[in-house]
Amino acid sequence: MTASTPSLFGDDDDALKPVPAPPLATPHEPRPDPKAVTSAKAAEKPAPAPAPSGNYDASAIEVLEGLEPVRMRPGMYIGGTDERALHHLFAEVLDNSMDEAVAGHAKSIEVSLDADGFLTVKDDGRGMPVDPHPKHPGKSALEVIMTVLHAGGKFSGKAYETSGGLHGVGASVVNALSERLEVTVWRDGFEHRQNFERGKPTGPLQQVAPSRKKGTQVRFLPDPQIFGDGAIFKPARLYRMARSKAYLFRGVQIKWSCDPSRIHDQTPPEATFHFPNGLADFLAERVKTTATVTESAFSGRIERQGEAGAVEWAVTWTPQGFGEADGFMQSYCNTVPTPEGGTHEAGFRAALTKGLKAYGELAGEKRAGIITADDVIANAGALISVFIRNPEFQGQTKERLSSSDAQRLVENALRDPFDHWLTASPKAARSLLDFVIDRAEERLKRRKDKEVSRASATRKLRLPGKLADCSGAAVDGAELFLVEGDSAGGSAKQARDRKTQAILPLRGKILNVASASGDKLMGNKELADLMLALGVQPGNKYREEDLRYERIVIMTDADVDGAHIASLLITFFYRTVPELVRGGKLFLAMPPLYRISHGGKSLYARDDAHKDELLATEFKNKKPEIGRFKGLGEMMPAQLKETTMDPSKRTMARVVLPRDESSVEDLVETLMGRKPELRFRFIQENAEFAAADVDI
Repeated sequence: MTASTPSLFGDDDDALKPVPAPPLATPHEPRPDPKAVTSAKAAEKPAPAPAPSGNYDASAIEVLEGLEPVRMRPGMYIGGTDERALHHLFAEVLDNSMDEAVAGHAKSIEVSLDADGFLTVKDDGRGMPVDPHPKHPGKSALEVIMTVLHAGGKFSGKAYETSGGLHGVGASVVNALSERLEVTVWRDGFEHRQNFERGKPTGPLQQVAPSRKKGTQVRFLPDPQIFGDGAIFKPARLYRMARSKAYLFRGVQIKWSCDPSRIHDQTPPEATFHFPNGLADFLAERVKTTATVTESAFSGRIERQGEAGAVEWAVTWTPQGFGEADGFMQSYCNTVPTPEGGTHEAGFRAALTKGLKAYGELAGEKRAGIITADDVIANAGALISVFIRNPEFQGQTKERLSSSDAQRLVENALRDPFDHWLTASPKAARSLLDFVIDRAEERLKRRKDKEVSRASATRKLRLPGKLADCSGAAVDGAELFLVEGDSAGGSAKQARDRKTQAILPLRGKILNVASASGDKLMGNKELADLMLALGVQPGNKYREEDLRYERIVIMTDADVDGAHIASLLITFFYRTVPELVRGGKLFLAMPPLYRISHGGKSLYARDDAHKDELLATEFKNKKPEIGRFKGLGEMMPAQLKETTMDPSKRTMARVVLPRDESSVEDLVETLMGRKPELRFRFIQENAEFAAADVDI
């Protein structure tokens, strides 16, 4: 699907483990017309005869220089070219100013969206260095920062003790993907300025005038060649992003302004964000009038001590939930949001669980032993922010923290404060303990009821012959994998955990329920077997308690045919048992497309963009062996288990529906319905976004 097409996967925040997909569009700079070569120049040096089409020789090897890789494959750097990726440009620029604030050099940041669509971020920090760079003669340090990948002051820790930008690509990536970018620096008693267009300087750095000010201003306009003509910044989203940054560092003041002509909702045109209590203020804003289990939230901050790092947190519990969700957890590292969580969240969960269980033992509550981390967090509203040196993230967009030190840091930081918070208010502590124990007992009761229900249903059902069912009786944790063909089914059966994972092979592409008649639908054996395995009835007869599995996982090959089969299955579930999709029960497995090996090291790549990323990082300057999987049936069971089926290692995407389901219905009818003219029109309107090198 293109970025502008409504997706059955919904927003990124709703995905279980979203994997940024490479953009379908491959933007290029305009190439010179070969006919424009003058005859005189042709006479000076005859052009070599063109190589036959399809030849693979030295002339076919392209060397991308400067910022060309960013424009060629923006998805590798910002996760795509959709609205979320567009606003990631703002996050990269804002992170640089926040790094100055966290380092103690800036106290104020200004964010403004102009009527012409330009976005400006200005701080009163030290200002980018403008002196000549010793390794790039003729270029200032500012120009190197803006035009060279992996150039920055955050690698060694000399300029920044902690930072959100770690890879030295943030500023240069924003520059590469902007139609125009203007940098103004106040430093060393002067104002300096340099402009860029699509990553290239329009002229040298200029010393404009004397000035006593200090700081940096970046003003930029996203490139429509990359993001599309209709791609514009959304004031409401920018406003929320700026406000959340101010919550994360209590020492900074962020001023927001937006031209009124750009605002079409309730977003204020001007605001100032400054929150002396940090995350405690953030949480208070989130919960507002929500009834909570304890009168006060558990919040605090452990300041940085040496190399250990700093931790700030705020958490409360409510029996009524937070809006549409029972609970939420938002985490950050060096002020960068980590929506995929990571090790800091694991330490947070562990500290609260161990602390509450220990308090229960001291209070003589024997039932405290049944508490798990899920019981503690289920109805909690939690915020956790860490500041550490040299953090490790998964991916350039830094959505998941993987630093092992972060878990120990958070757990050790919260252990004593949580114990003191519980013992300081025995009445509140007892209320919290009873509340969490009730959640644990409800969980155990549901599990027991489902085990009984599943056992009785299994005895009554006449299950499909090809179904390799779970050996366990519990519904909790049970998974049904839908695979294409007996070959893939054989590998999956050997790779599975027999107790919790069931396998149902399907014969190729199933019936398209969006265009099939009722008679065909009723008479299709594949779909009848699938419904029989699920144990539920279609439409308004669906009851979640009849469902025999906690998760339904579509596991198809990582190619075009596999994507087609997956789309047919998603259409089937959406049209036949939509409540199953709304309940978050449907998932997509993410099998790898490549295996990259060198020496004793082997890694898996999910697609071409991921392969290129691994070759440029993990296997840089090496010549690894690259193997391409033609299908799941060709994968060894051990490989399939390690990459796709093992819950501790795999990556899956949850299929979710957006709040406005009408857009999904329109999309399904257009792409999968009975009217070919709708598909033809869709292809005409979106053909320009399709990559020329689509793997078919």
